[in-house]
Amino acid sequence: MKKTPLKVLSAILFSSLMLTACTGTGSKNDSRTENGSGNVPQVLNLLEKSEIPSMDTSKATDSVSFDVMNNVFEGLYRLDKNNKPVPGAAKSVDISKDGKTYTFHINENAKWSNGDPVTAEDFVYAWKKALHPETLSEYAYIMGPIKNANAIQNSKDPLYGKVDELGIKAVDAATLEVQLEAPAPYFLGLTGFPTFYPQNEKYVTSQGDKYALEVENMIYNGPFVLSEWKHEEGWVYKKNSQYWDKKSVKLDQINVNIVKDVGTGVNLYNTNESDFVYLSSEYVDQYKDNEDFNTILDSTVFFMRMNQKTKGLNNLDIRKAIDMAWDKQGLTDVILNDGSIPANFYVPKDFVSSPGGTDFRKENGNLGEYNPVKAKELWKKGLKAIGEKGLKLELLNYDSENSKKVGEMIQSQLETNLPGLKITINPQPFKQKLKLETKKEYDISYAGWGPDYQVAMTFLDMWITDGSHNQSNYSNPEYDRLIQEANAEIDQEKRWKHLLDAEKLMFADQVISPMFQEGHAYLQRGKVKDILFHSFGPRKSFKWTYISSE
Repeated sequence: MKKTPLKVLSAILFSSLMLTACTGTGSKNDSRTENGSGNVPQVLNLLEKSEIPSMDTSKATDSVSFDVMNNVFEGLYRLDKNNKPVPGAAKSVDISKDGKTYTFHINENAKWSNGDPVTAEDFVYAWKKALHPETLSEYAYIMGPIKNANAIQNSKDPLYGKVDELGIKAVDAATLEVQLEAPAPYFLGLTGFPTFYPQNEKYVTSQGDKYALEVENMIYNGPFVLSEWKHEEGWVYKKNSQYWDKKSVKLDQINVNIVKDVGTGVNLYNTNESDFVYLSSEYVDQYKDNEDFNTILDSTVFFMRMNQKTKGLNNLDIRKAIDMAWDKQGLTDVILNDGSIPANFYVPKDFVSSPGGTDFRKENGNLGEYNPVKAKELWKKGLKAIGEKGLKLELLNYDSENSKKVGEMIQSQLETNLPGLKITINPQPFKQKLKLETKKEYDISYAGWGPDYQVAMTFLDMWITDGSHNQSNYSNPEYDRLIQEANAEIDQEKRWKHLLDAEKLMFADQVISPMFQEGHAYLQRGKVKDILFHSFGPRKSFKWTYISSE
């Protein structure tokens, strides 16, 4: 998510990227600390590819927003370096024997950045707000494990919109009781997801429609605060002096500049103006022997959405032809070259295991193939069925440099292997792309999904009929049934079987054309220690990060 330039770059490019006003003194900040890291400035300089789309925890839907929120807000629990939930705003929890009642005890030292105490009511307000029909939260569904949450979201249910029926209550200011529909062993980790973060009702109400639009319209309860935010340029984190565990936070400041060009990011890294940069394929071979070089396989899966309201894409043979007609192995080996692996699946490899310990991916195997000959046969069959000799389709794409290369490769292979197909590429800034997908104003969209919690359901329930993230207009009553039964099933073996079957049905219906499971190749300075990379939920935590004197 980052990159960029040598000081010899043109003044125009340089000034547009350096964000002088936003980062203040930037890497020259002389703030120092003795927090076990020596007498060195505790300032981290990072690059990001995209603007923050939203800072309202009840409305955010994307990884950029979630990563920022994870570092300036805090839920009842948060993830540690082993992706295990540890106390956050709650100091402890009592879980009933039947696994359906969670009683959280709020940390008496937890405060908002304005000095207000964090209370149980802050969670009640925020969770009900996310579920309220007026909020139109795309992530309201994630509250499904809580008693009545699904009914409150169902417009056909008598409880629709009745947020006071949600299974949550503040017993007192320091005690929060949560009732679940059924035991959910992953629920504790889920409380670290942004939709479950608290909001201070009095403050939010005082800001009205301006809440979370600028730094002056927010208060925070996490390790950091946003001290500056220049839209489309970057933002600055500073240590939160009111944070209950501030002794564990070693960084004083994090400067983030938005830089979309990888080459510019690499140059910024080489001139010591960034401490971390993701690499695209052309830089991997150049830097793979560098001591700062690292790779990691993420749990995010990228894919092409196919809008089934678009003429042609409502035909199964045409969707299958599109999936078979391009080379995913070539994409990961040549275009990406960053540790990503080709995906003929949706639930990622090495993410979740069965009750017996078998990886989901090993059990369900590959569900697609690269077969341009068969693709052409299906293509011709599909065109004949819809009475067309060809199709013109638009591919909605990200506007980053590497995404453009991915889009161009897919465009070339699809047009070559499917006679009569014309693909035009529509690159858009991340925030605008999200809006177009939400409004379903696209034909094909290059998209990605990172897991919100460590259960296969986080990938599969988004495709139910009228689901808030089902932006492909897919609908199959049998698929809905499998997801509903999996959600209601207490027997973990039976639940597992429902999820395996749901993924298989997704591919029988060719809901998406999967592309790759994301890997990252990056440079990180040796002095930068303990940036935590999570396999689900928000991806990065800086709470324990520090700059070493070594």
